[in-house]
Amino acid sequence: RYTQADSVSDPNALVTAYAKYFETLGGRIFTGDANTLRNGWEVTTEAGTIAASSVVVALGPWSDVLTSRLGYSLPLGVKRGYHMHYSPRAGARLNHPVLDVENGYLLAPMARGIRLTTGAEIALRDAPKTPTQLAAVEPIARTLFPLDQRVDDQPWMGARPCTPDMMPVIGRAGKHQGLWFAFGHAHHGLTLGPVTGRLIAEMMTGEQTVVDPRPFRVDRF
Repeated sequence: RYTQADSVSDPNALVTAYAKYFETLGGRIFTGDANTLRNGWEVTTEAGTIAASSVVVALGPWSDVLTSRLGYSLPLGVKRGYHMHYSPRAGARLNHPVLDVENGYLLAPMARGIRLTTGAEIALRDAPKTPTQLAAVEPIARTLFPLDQRVDDQPWMGARPCTPDMMPVIGRAGKHQGLWFAFGHAHHGLTLGPVTGRLIAEMMTGEQTVVDPRPFRVDRF
């Protein structure tokens, strides 16, 4: 039990709030296909072609699809994880996340219900789902907390982009002018997203950076 841990009960609502705040600052959000990115820099969106002098590749576990096409060979793999939400039995309430280290799962109170998460699965990013860990720990979790029915139709699965040293790739690409990378945050994307945005913006504008960016440089591999 981590008594000082912070948690987010609705990650989607948090990221949506980030996006709305970005727009209040004058930012604009477009939906498009990152694979249409071409040197220049231009990308095709629903609003037409968007052009810019600089571009940041921040595509999580799909980043290598684009970077490899641009001529970069970076060792990006994935660790996959699963979760399922449950309703609590009548009168039961979970007030904070609880980690069962011995059995390898975590329970957390979320907006959708009680979330049961698994450990890491080493598999290819696009391989079929195999939520065997979830099936294995659910009976054990029920002995710790009175979980009721499953809320979701199917287990959620996510792929966490990982590098061999488990640190993200943040910085200038090297082979192209105006191309920047910001991906590979493993299990810490939600936590490190805001400071990564600040760091990459400071690097792009030549400002004093909030932290030393050298450990995250692209050419360390």
